[in-house]
Amino acid sequence: MTIDVEEFTSAMSRVPGPVTVATTIDRSGRRWGFTASSFISLSLQPPLVLICLDKQASTHAAFASARHFMINILAKEQSGVAVRFATSGIDRFAAGDTEPAELGLPGISEAAARVACSMHQLLDGGDHTILVGRVEEAHVGDQAPLVYCDRVFGRHAELNAPEAMAEVR
Repeated sequence: MTIDVEEFTSAMSRVPGPVTVATTIDRSGRRWGFTASSFISLSLQPPLVLICLDKQASTHAAFASARHFMINILAKEQSGVAVRFATSGIDRFAAGDTEPAELGLPGISEAAARVACSMHQLLDGGDHTILVGRVEEAHVGDQAPLVYCDRVFGRHAELNAPEAMAEVR
C-alpha cells in the first residue's frame, strides 16, 4: 500500500522545523544558496549535521560538488530571507545581507546561528540528496530562531522549565 503524496505532505507539515539557508561557493567563486527546513544534528563525535536538497534544484550540482557549505539558522525576523532563498530565477544574494563568515562562506547577518561544514558524505534520499557536513566552525547569535510549521513561519515559544516539566508530568 502506498500513501497518497498529498496526505504524506500534509502530515509532515505538522512537524515543526528550523528554517535554514544553506550557502556555498563554487570553484569559480559564484555564491549559491537555498532554503531548507530538513536540517538536524546527526552526531556529536564527530560533530555532524545533515540537510536535504531536492535533486532537481538549480543549486544541486553546486552543493553536490562543494568541499564546504554553511547552514545559516535563520532568526525569528528573517522569514523574508527564507522566502528569497526559496525563490527561483532571482539573485538570492542581491539584498546584501550576507557577508564572508566562517571558513569564508556566505553567512547571513543576524542569523540565530551558523555552522560551517566540510562535506563529509552525500547520501541518496529518494528525490533528495542528503548532505552530511562535518561542523568545522560555529557562531551563535543572540536572536531566537525562526520555525516553520503548518506551512507558516513562526518562532519557538520560550517555556519556563519548571512549568513545562509540570505539564509533562
